[in-house]
Amino acid sequence: MPAYSFTALDDQGQLRRGTLEADSAKTARAQLRGQTLIPLELEPLDDSAAGIRTSGEGRGLLRRRVLKSNALAIWTRQLAGLVGAGLPLERALSSLAEEAETEPERNLNASLRAAVNGGATFARALAQHPAEFADIYVAVIGAGEHSGNLGLVLERLADDLEERQRLKSQLLAAALYPAIVSLVAMVIVLFLVSYVVPQVASVFAGSKHALPFLTVAMMNISAVVRQWGWLVLLLLLAGALVLWQLLKQASFRERFDAAWLRLPVLGRLARGYNAARFAGTLAMLTSAGVPILRALQAAAETLGNHALRRDALDALVLVREGAPLAAALAQKKRFPGLLSMFARLGEQTGQLPLMLERAARQLSNEVQRRSVALATLLEPLLIVAMGLIVMLIVLAVLMPIIQLNQWVK
Repeated sequence: MPAYSFTALDDQGQLRRGTLEADSAKTARAQLRGQTLIPLELEPLDDSAAGIRTSGEGRGLLRRRVLKSNALAIWTRQLAGLVGAGLPLERALSSLAEEAETEPERNLNASLRAAVNGGATFARALAQHPAEFADIYVAVIGAGEHSGNLGLVLERLADDLEERQRLKSQLLAAALYPAIVSLVAMVIVLFLVSYVVPQVASVFAGSKHALPFLTVAMMNISAVVRQWGWLVLLLLLAGALVLWQLLKQASFRERFDAAWLRLPVLGRLARGYNAARFAGTLAMLTSAGVPILRALQAAAETLGNHALRRDALDALVLVREGAPLAAALAQKKRFPGLLSMFARLGEQTGQLPLMLERAARQLSNEVQRRSVALATLLEPLLIVAMGLIVMLIVLAVLMPIIQLNQWVK
């Protein structure tokens, strides 16, 4: 049944806005009049009304997501609670539409409810909004509907989304302070070198005495920064632009990501983060009843590192040829050994989803621990490095002054 958004006047002369379902626009106006409302505007709800514009293939070209990562996790948790309490899906979506804080979110819920009322499965209704719901999300929902455990699957989806958000937030928090300290240090050093040092140098420009080596060196650095700093900045920007364009090429991106994984500290964090995401997605899909080959394909697509994605797809080929999942993952050395070990335990005990979930949790905890330790180590190192650089600049400024006082005496 089509859904419509309306603007109407009530009997008190106040504007009322909302959504409703009707067979036609004429029926919708009749419903409004039956509620003692005077319809002013009535528009059919579609993807564009929900803030989504899709191409012919269903992918967004110009779109603004209605449900971002945090909002999607909250929405999934609310829907899981309503469905788990025994509320029919149509009524659960109606409740979410009524409680929505924004018009696009209200329209999205109404559009989903309309599709479900029209006879579509929930997974098919979600698939009509690819900008909001990823293929994996839709696949898990479809598996939950097929097995009759939609409430349980929604709970697992909410858990997975919340876990990912928590891991991202902790990684961001760990990297934020060192990034701010580094930025402030660069600004202070550039100010001292480009402004303070030249001012001091002009004072001693007419002196016939030789200046200290540190002062001369700092003056030369200042001259280079003032004369060629803009060129260095342009080269850095051009290099970043070239790298960005090269990363769009699949072969270069795969080599770049493989090199990134070989870095001493950051590479290990990247391996752990991607492996945790891969294991968590695979556990969620297999527990929902998705076939292992399809689950592997979908989990591989979630990997941001293209080198690990290639390894996951190679493991998929091995599993398709009859190899156990643990053996296939063990052949890909870029995946942590912990993942193949838990996969082997899961296959031996018949509890693969549970063991993959434990592997994801352990890998996630390890990434968090290492990132916090790295941030804790970087903070004092950055402060000490900044202090040393500022001390050198201050010494370069003070040494000629001290020397001048000795000459006067």
